[in-house]
Amino acid sequence: MNIPSDLGTTAAAGEATAPEREALAVVALVGRPNVGKSAIFNRMVGQRRALVEDLPGTTRDRLYSDVTWLDRQFRLVDTGGLAAAGEGTLSDLIRRQVEMAVAEASVLLFVVDAKAGVIAGDDEVADVLRRSGKPVLILANKVDNEERRHAAVQFYELGLGEPLPVSAQHGLGIADVLDKVRETLPDAPPQTAVAVPRLAIIGRPNVGKSMLVNAVLGEERVIVSPVPGTTRDAIDTPFTFRDRELVMVDTAGLRRPGKVHEDVEHHSTLRARDALARADTAFVIFDAVEGLTAQDVHILGFALKAKTGAVLVANKWDLLPGADLAEFERKARVRLKFASWVSFRIISALEGTGIAPLLEEGLRICDARQKRVETGPLNALIQRAVVDQQPPIVKNRRLKVFYATQPKVAPPTFVIFVNDASIVHFSYRRYLENVIRERYGFEGVSLRLAFRSRRGP
Repeated sequence: MNIPSDLGTTAAAGEATAPEREALAVVALVGRPNVGKSAIFNRMVGQRRALVEDLPGTTRDRLYSDVTWLDRQFRLVDTGGLAAAGEGTLSDLIRRQVEMAVAEASVLLFVVDAKAGVIAGDDEVADVLRRSGKPVLILANKVDNEERRHAAVQFYELGLGEPLPVSAQHGLGIADVLDKVRETLPDAPPQTAVAVPRLAIIGRPNVGKSMLVNAVLGEERVIVSPVPGTTRDAIDTPFTFRDRELVMVDTAGLRRPGKVHEDVEHHSTLRARDALARADTAFVIFDAVEGLTAQDVHILGFALKAKTGAVLVANKWDLLPGADLAEFERKARVRLKFASWVSFRIISALEGTGIAPLLEEGLRICDARQKRVETGPLNALIQRAVVDQQPPIVKNRRLKVFYATQPKVAPPTFVIFVNDASIVHFSYRRYLENVIRERYGFEGVSLRLAFRSRRGP
């Protein structure tokens, strides 16, 4: 394969791993499909992080979130429903994800359906949990009336202790569950959440987003399947790289609005957009074999609108032996005249090539978004730029630039005071933005320029 040797591999970097300093105990929600695990997850987390639909199999990957209750913090993980092996295209892949969650958990929350009662599927899940040797709490969900509360005692027959009646829909019993979890967790000092750079992976369905996550982490963290739309939630995964803690967010594939039919897919798209709003840098993945499509450019626009950093990533480069990298990038950038500043990288998530340079670029952009420029040098730069290229005449008037300052970071925000903000031409805005970007190393970073009118310096 004609992949440049300086692309690097995950193995060569050897630094993209789960963070060694991470000491939070893991609590895993497990159970049959459609018993309300994701609804309970959202209640315990305190926000709508997991997709909730009245459809079996809505949750597929492991979804993590940190929870603090009283003086204790732990990591809660939502899992896909455990169906019988071979039931459906993805059931075996989901089962493997659940087994991984069970293996890493300190406490298991076994969710059952009080409305349906004990069925064969519950017995099978109970057997799996008993063999784990981990503490298990049974959550009898959908206890929405006194009759179901009394009926919940039938789950004693599973041999895993007293069932805790809860209603995820109404929030009943959730505090009692959190109390029980806190009592059951192994001893550990209180943890404090630390903000870390976030890398969001976005793109069309089936371009290799989840495979990239797994290549970075060196494990099957999220389900990879040729079936488009396998990933539905925005999956947060902490890891370390170059001794830095980061979070990678895998998102659902973004299709054209006219092709989004299922409610669950609509919510998945909203999750992906929300992930961008919380991200520092977006890796916009596209299929190198198919080339940069109109939908890929549209998705890049989501990242630009969210004002994240942006890296355009051509995946599946291993399928283009002998391809000319410079020519390939030139053709892609022809469609990016509106955002010529975005970074560009090629990778093969399947073979693990190009991963280390991609992460290095993502980390550089995250750091650049926190950069603050001193007012004196910034104004000197702007004044030189105005001398080099005078503003165009708009409405029979010429723009006068007085001074500039940077009040905010992430994204870097610059306020430029002028004689009349209404005559700032878009081309001159872009010119000043590019001058700032080139001088201060903001390549790949979205900048925000705001013009304010005032009478004089």
